[in-house]
Amino acid sequence: MTYSTYGQYLPSIKAYLGDPCASNLLMAKDGPLAVYYAPFEWVNPHARVVLVGITPGKTQAANALAEAKRAMLERVSDTEVLRRAKATGAFSGAMRPNLVSLLDTVGLHTWLGLNTCQDLFGRSAGLLQTVSVLQFPVFLDGKNYNGTPDPLKHPLLKEMVVQYFGQTCARLSEAVFVPLGPVPTRVLAWLTAQGVLAQNRVLEGLPHPSGANAERIKYFLGQKARSDLSAKTDPDRLDAAKAALIRAVTNLITTTRAS
Repeated sequence: MTYSTYGQYLPSIKAYLGDPCASNLLMAKDGPLAVYYAPFEWVNPHARVVLVGITPGKTQAANALAEAKRAMLERVSDTEVLRRAKATGAFSGAMRPNLVSLLDTVGLHTWLGLNTCQDLFGRSAGLLQTVSVLQFPVFLDGKNYNGTPDPLKHPLLKEMVVQYFGQTCARLSEAVFVPLGPVPTRVLAWLTAQGVLAQNRVLEGLPHPSGANAERIKYFLGQKARSDLSAKTDPDRLDAAKAALIRAVTNLITTTRAS
């Protein structure tokens, strides 16, 4: 397997000194938007679940670059360099337990034949792929990009979606894609309309696992009563999303068993 972008930035990785926004990592710039290289090209061809975020943040980029540099010094293969770089910090910290609970609640672990989706971050990591709709780190005025401007309406960002994320989706068309948040959901809907993915391979509607979304997560998991919710949380929408996700996963389980 060849990694043309990785090869182009090999000297920059070898020279990396801790700044993921170093000038030798700049890929493209358009006004306040800047795209920097970090080694996130690795794709797991055996993945059955693809977790989709917006774009790697500055910390994630720094960790990936540092790990890639370490791996290169160990003289491992290019594929192993990229695998290790990709694996660093994927949905770590407080976000991971939330994500695992949400995935288990809709039954994804049953479809995968696991006791819990926690195994996706351990002994069953070979079933998982983490991706971003914008594969390389994007910054707006030097800060982590949060979805504005719309990646499907901004020429530079849309080109990234098509050139990198769209190709990754095509390579993993037999996996199921779980968008985390409204931006990945919109991008996956657009790619589905383009025929890149089948609709039944996209499991949308999961609350974002961020700690900032705690109330919605607790309600989705049945840990908070409807009567205790604040006005910012729409229980009807969450109930509908949960029911739709459970139906979609049940259909996957039924189809898998039938085959």
